[in-house]
Amino acid sequence: MDFSQLTEYFVVVVLVACLVIGYILKTGFDFIPNKYIPTILACVGAILNGIVSGPSVEAIVYGALMGLASTGLHQAFTRFVEGTKEAE
Repeated sequence: MDFSQLTEYFVVVVLVACLVIGYILKTGFDFIPNKYIPTILACVGAILNGIVSGPSVEAIVYGALMGLASTGLHQAFTRFVEGTKEAE
């Protein structure tokens, strides 16, 4: 599998922006259930990457993936900092 195309559309700014937006949604807005945050971040990532990289199908798809990756990155970082383990 060739990952060179992935690095072409991977924009760190979009990933960090989605991470910040996800943190704000999780801590600042109690009326938004946690189960909707990944969907919101996928949409935000798709829109932001479409703006940054130019409107194309690849940019939008990779943006959505970056939005979802920011959710996983937040969970991994939280578990690392807090020292918690997954429920068995």
